Amino acid sequence: MPTIAVIDNGLCNLGSVLKAFAVVGASPKVVRTPAELVAASADGLVLPGVGALRDCVASLKDSGLAEAVRGWIGADRPFLGVCLGLQALFDYSEEGGITGLGIFPGRVKRFVRPPEFKIPHMGWNTVRFVQPGTALQVDLRTEGESLYFVHSFYCEPADKSLVLAECDYGGPFTAAIARGRCFATQFHPEKSQAKGLQLYRNFAALAARSAG
Repeated sequence: MPTIAVIDNGLCNLGSVLKAFAVVGASPKVVRTPAELVAASADGLVLPGVGALRDCVASLKDSGLAEAVRGWIGADRPFLGVCLGLQALFDYSEEGGITGLGIFPGRVKRFVRPPEFKIPHMGWNTVRFVQPGTALQVDLRTEGESLYFVHSFYCEPADKSLVLAECDYGGPFTAAIARGRCFATQFHPEKSQAKGLQLYRNFAALAARSAG
């Protein structure tokens, strides 16, 4: 049973994330400081979030977890960002013109779509995985899996090899990224029913293998 540290930045329904990991056989632990992360002896780290990216990044910096996240990803330990946890990894966001953690080069951009495409992009949409064979997509189809989104901004990596999955909403956008053991999704696995649970199961399995 891998231990999964879940960052509480005050911007996520932690209950649903913790429950999802427990359902797939992991042992989730909430962490709010670098000391709590060390004490958790975690095999994997998760950064979830909804709402304003400015608040997410400020919370990480104020708590000291910004550097902890950089170090964790830099050491290629299993990491999963969700929604804001994806957007926070990049250099810059058009949401208030804020600077992100700068772990990956790229920008977070506001959706500009024809009027028939409502913003925020909210609800179920299908994704297409463009990096075959990663640990996160075990038992998930390469095309056509339906997952749940809630967002008004999307990530545009400068390095296109980061893109793990794409989605189309009046044009393609990045639905997930991957680099080594670092993964992050724009969609919410904890809101995506069986397919989302499978994704969390895959991440927990990766964390377990890494611990071994």
